[in-house]
Amino acid sequence: MSESDLDLFAPEQFSRIAGVDEVGRGCLAGPVVAAAVILDPNRPIKGLRDSKKLSAKKRDELAEEIKEKALAWSVAAMGPEVIDKINILQATLEAMKSAVEKLPVEPDFVQVDGNKLPKWKWLSEAVVKGDDKVEWISAASIIAKTTRDGYMCKIAELYPQYGFEHHVGYGTAEHIKALKAYGPTPIHRKTFAPVREVIDGLSTDSK
Repeated sequence: MSESDLDLFAPEQFSRIAGVDEVGRGCLAGPVVAAAVILDPNRPIKGLRDSKKLSAKKRDELAEEIKEKALAWSVAAMGPEVIDKINILQATLEAMKSAVEKLPVEPDFVQVDGNKLPKWKWLSEAVVKGDDKVEWISAASIIAKTTRDGYMCKIAELYPQYGFEHHVGYGTAEHIKALKAYGPTPIHRKTFAPVREVIDGLSTDSK
């Protein structure tokens, strides 16, 4: 079967579909984390949806169930140094590509949340709002979210004054206030405007 013969909107013709999503793209600090998940059709999981629409407790419960029942799952992250070097979009695409590459089972089709695809070898499709429409993308969303949140809660122990356990790096009022009071940490993204403004302000003050 040639690629031109495929109906990309008929996933039932594929046996190993990987769903891919990322978390943390809009944060001021920490990595962007991508996950890839191939679900087992013989072991269905109820309640899969966009991770942002689930409580933290439900996300954690579903993440454990996904890890137990999925045919394969993996995560990959790109840290603030990479984000600052190649920009957040490219870092996100690299994290997605790495997550699929790390899957212990080779997918025959990949569906990605959003409207952009990484440059890779797999037949694939971008699905806008796929994290709430396609169950394997929802599963990837949940794995990515719980993985990143867990990491940021550990980082909070190193930098307790920033409240990372609450905002996990997003630009909340609490985070901006701490950033202005204490300056950026090594995990802050220096090319993001609110962080760059603080750095510029510190440079001005030191002159």
